[in-house]
Amino acid sequence: MTDERANLLRYLRSQREHVLGALEGLDAETLRRPILPSGWTCLALVSHLTYDDERFWFRGVIARDQEVIDTVERREPGGWKLDADLPAEEVFARYRAEAERSDAVLAECDLDAAPTWWPEYVFGTWRLDSVRQIVLHHITETATHAGHLDVVRELIDGSQWVIQD
Repeated sequence: MTDERANLLRYLRSQREHVLGALEGLDAETLRRPILPSGWTCLALVSHLTYDDERFWFRGVIARDQEVIDTVERREPGGWKLDADLPAEEVFARYRAEAERSDAVLAECDLDAAPTWWPEYVFGTWRLDSVRQIVLHHITETATHAGHLDVVRELIDGSQWVIQD
C-alpha cells in the first residue's frame, strides 16, 4: 500500500473504532432507545453506516458489486430500517464485516480512478470524481456520525469517548 492509502485507511479505521467505542458497554435496550427528538437509535445509526456508507460506497460505487447496485436500484430500505429482532451484537458484527470488505476494496483500487458506478438518480448533479474523494467523503461521514454518538452517549450516562479536561 502507498503511504497515502495507508494513511487513509488508518484514519478510516480510527473513526470506525470511535463509532464502536462510543457505544461500548451500553445494553441492548439503550442501544434501541431513541435519545434525540429525531428518533434515530444508536443501533440504527450503526446499521446506516454498514449499509448506506461502507457497503454503498466501497462495494457499490467503487467496486461495482451488482448485489449492492440491485438493492439501491430497487430502492430497498436503507440501513436506518433495522429489524427489531436483530441482536445488537449482530448489528456490530455486520458493521465490522462490512468494514473489512471495504478495506479489501480500498487495498486494491486506484485512488485516482473514477467511480465504477454512480447512481445519478440518487445524487442529481452532485458527484465525487475519484476513489480518493469517495474515501475522504466516507471518512467525513463516519466521523460526523461518531460525533453524533458522542453526544448521545453523554446524554445517556455522561460517558465521553474523548475526555475533556
